[in-house]
Amino acid sequence: MVNTPADPPRVTATAEARRALGALRAAKGPVMLIQSGGCCAGSTPMCFPEADFVIGDVDLLLGDIDGCPVYINRRLDEAWRHPRFVLDVEAGEPEDFSLAAGPDQHFVTRAAGVPRSAPN
Repeated sequence: MVNTPADPPRVTATAEARRALGALRAAKGPVMLIQSGGCCAGSTPMCFPEADFVIGDVDLLLGDIDGCPVYINRRLDEAWRHPRFVLDVEAGEPEDFSLAAGPDQHFVTRAAGVPRSAPN
């Protein structure tokens, strides 16, 4: 049997995003992210203490960043068809109920790579 390289992770993070997640975990305990796609929350990832958000059957685990699981709605993932996401931090307050990435900072995701093929 020939070993093949593993597929690249679906989600990665910048050093700044990793520092922000580390600070949040130190202050709040375990946290998780869910990629938002609604009109009200825009398309930013929402960060919550793990116990404050219930994952459903429609949520797909994109990956894990330093112990922080990252989810996306399965239908949103199929519609967007982004092969990979990069978590980062930008200036400005977070949307809705998301935890801040730091003082006057929020998390953002960017698509990386070429879109995946549409599902058959």
